[in-house]
Amino acid sequence: MASVTSLSDSVHQRLAAALSAALPQAGSADPLLRRSDRADFQANGILALAKKEKANPRELATQVVSGVESGELIKDVEVSGPGFLNITLTDRAITENLAARYADDTGRLGVPHAEQPGTTVIDYAQPNVAKEMHVGHLRSAVIGDAVAQLLEFTGENVVRRHHIGDWGTQFGMLIQYLEEHPHELDHKADEASGEEAMSNLDRLYKAARKLFDADEEFKTRARRRVVDLQAGDPQTLATWQKFVDESKIYFFSVFEKLDMEIRDADIVGESGYNDMLAETCRLLEESGVAVRSEGALCVFFDDIKGPDGNPVPLIVQKSDGGYGYAATDLSAIRDRVFNLKANSIIYVVDARQSLHFKMVFETARKAGWLGDDVKAHQLAFGTVLGKDGKPFKTREGETVRLVDLLDEAIDRASAVVREKAQDLSEEEIAERGTQVGVGAVKYADLSTSANRDYKFDLDQMVSLNGDTSVYLQYAYARIQSILRKAGASRPAAHPELELHEAERALGLHADSFAATVAEAATEYAPHKLAAYLYQLASLYTTFYDKCPVLKAETQEQIENRLFLCDVTARTLHRGMALLGIRTPERL
Repeated sequence: MASVTSLSDSVHQRLAAALSAALPQAGSADPLLRRSDRADFQANGILALAKKEKANPRELATQVVSGVESGELIKDVEVSGPGFLNITLTDRAITENLAARYADDTGRLGVPHAEQPGTTVIDYAQPNVAKEMHVGHLRSAVIGDAVAQLLEFTGENVVRRHHIGDWGTQFGMLIQYLEEHPHELDHKADEASGEEAMSNLDRLYKAARKLFDADEEFKTRARRRVVDLQAGDPQTLATWQKFVDESKIYFFSVFEKLDMEIRDADIVGESGYNDMLAETCRLLEESGVAVRSEGALCVFFDDIKGPDGNPVPLIVQKSDGGYGYAATDLSAIRDRVFNLKANSIIYVVDARQSLHFKMVFETARKAGWLGDDVKAHQLAFGTVLGKDGKPFKTREGETVRLVDLLDEAIDRASAVVREKAQDLSEEEIAERGTQVGVGAVKYADLSTSANRDYKFDLDQMVSLNGDTSVYLQYAYARIQSILRKAGASRPAAHPELELHEAERALGLHADSFAATVAEAATEYAPHKLAAYLYQLASLYTTFYDKCPVLKAETQEQIENRLFLCDVTARTLHRGMALLGIRTPERL
């Protein structure tokens, strides 16, 4: 199925051609077309062009109008104010365009692939081995997953990377403890649940920490174990691997609850770059990008200074020979650029790490690993706040466990589903409650621009009113219910029919799905798709209130309205899926 040219693109082409004909010396000019509340579209580009060419804008606008080819697309173009153009489309053009999208049997709704797709590596969902996932991990996972899906939908080759925290000095203590208490991570049955795996790790971590703080001899053994780990001692590595494996049982259970696919091959933790660290340091030092300062290998920057006015360096290798995060992150860039052939690398990481990444990217640019052909971008996200506007904590002041948060959202959503459910079994209520609850959490996150903080308010998230995923899911389920009740009537486009104003508004908005997806993907901005879908559901509600579907006046009108319903449902379904949210058929 070929992609469908959107109505705005078709109008844009006609206006641009008329502009070039009226002012050949201006070359190809942009009419600056946008949706308008005075007509279907407004073009504002003539003012700037007239000023540049020293022409009278109103006269130029009148000249352009006489040169616009209208045909079956444009019903009316009028000059307004100092030289704006108000453009109204024919009803036929709106219906025919939607019919072409509806006929796309690939499920893409006629959305084109990007003209020049590349390879994007996206680094997101980075939990730590042997540690519980908390609310801070939620945003990285949810935003990263949505951006990955959006980019893939536009045709980009996406490589997912989960840079888990699986290395460092804390493992000396854990490995040593497990060597001395070898059965601490044993499972009760063949299959361990994520819950059991996490409680094993948590218990072991607390016991090891207590011993480490109380027993000097254990502390010495644990520190020696760090040296063995870094030297690649096989026995030590085998014990370390047990922690990684146990943690993965837990990670996968949490990601499954989040309804998110994470593949083992995509998990390349800090340890995955160990073999590159020494070479990364050598390359930086030989090229003069990094210099030795008090025994440490440092990179200095002209514009990064501390409060005392002294330069703040990025420390790539410590004076004791140990490597910090910078060495790992720089090695990962080398791997992503030279092995994975990335054109773009996106890091979905907390805004509080912005300075670190600014320094890492600048270092990689100086070293020639990043350039005009390879871009690195931190998709920085804000903090999750409680209802009180302060960082989200439990009553005891602890960080909130991600699993607890999801369970509570599912409980709340199940209560909402149960209240509205007419013919759902208990099993169906539980399944829908999970889809609605997890969807609510994801949507609350994704409908906020990533760099802003957002308030975690479950009452608001599972509300049927307002900008929530539940509102969108109910709009979708309501359409499915109408389609089921339609009996012998089937959705079919009738371009000969006049459209009600609510039908036109819905049709024009459905047509801008492709443009919204392209913008959300290019800008790594899932919130733009969320805003589009909310508006689509709102326009559908207006249409539903004003235009009877199954009780329309003629059979053709019934079919055409069913067709509008189905196009809306397919757009909601596809758009929500790109955000990682389910749309149940019945609610």
